[in-house]
Amino acid sequence: MNALDDKTIVKDYFNATGFDRWRRIYGDGEVNKVQKDIREGHQRTVDTVVGWLKADGNLKGLSVCDAGCGVGSLSIPLAQEGALVYGSDISEKMVLEAYERSQLAMSNPSNIAFMAQDLEKLTGRYNTVICLDVLIHYPQDKAADMIAHLSSLAESRLILSFAPKTLALSMLKKVGELFPGPSKTTRAYQHREADIVKILQANGFSVNRSSMTSTRFYFSRILEAVRR
Repeated sequence: MNALDDKTIVKDYFNATGFDRWRRIYGDGEVNKVQKDIREGHQRTVDTVVGWLKADGNLKGLSVCDAGCGVGSLSIPLAQEGALVYGSDISEKMVLEAYERSQLAMSNPSNIAFMAQDLEKLTGRYNTVICLDVLIHYPQDKAADMIAHLSSLAESRLILSFAPKTLALSMLKKVGELFPGPSKTTRAYQHREADIVKILQANGFSVNRSSMTSTRFYFSRILEAVRR
């Protein structure tokens, strides 16, 4: 399967059955134990990133691109803190949900905007570009191209999260593949941290902060890279 096929499958999935599933996971309604675990893991990742940016003390007025914004789990709290947020996602349904959630969460959401488009088509310049839980849809060669493109948009900082490739997690993934279900319609790619770091370095960035979110069913390595 080539990268274009992967992208098409991801877009179709998150505009159909995947949208309903992940909207529930990223919401506050009733979900099963696995989905609740994933919800909590994703929220920890979001909280970590928001905490990093708040700790810097300059979030108000900071331009931020949330690449692969989903339903706005990160975009909205950043905008509530005063950042100028541009959220983008390949799924039109996800973007509409993010917009509607921002309208409900903020009395004057003038500092947040959303658009449905491929990450590769993103343009503009932002102080900080953030891409959470998206690299899982990209094989290694395409991940390098995508990171290079996001790097070109970031004036000062690029924050990425990815599913780390370790022996234990690779074995867990293999076990999961033995039990296919209707919601498992996209490929999940793991990445070695050393490979991601090399890609960042090749694009003029060095890792400044890092963190690991680990629950029973959610694993996400977070890297903050700053322009050298």
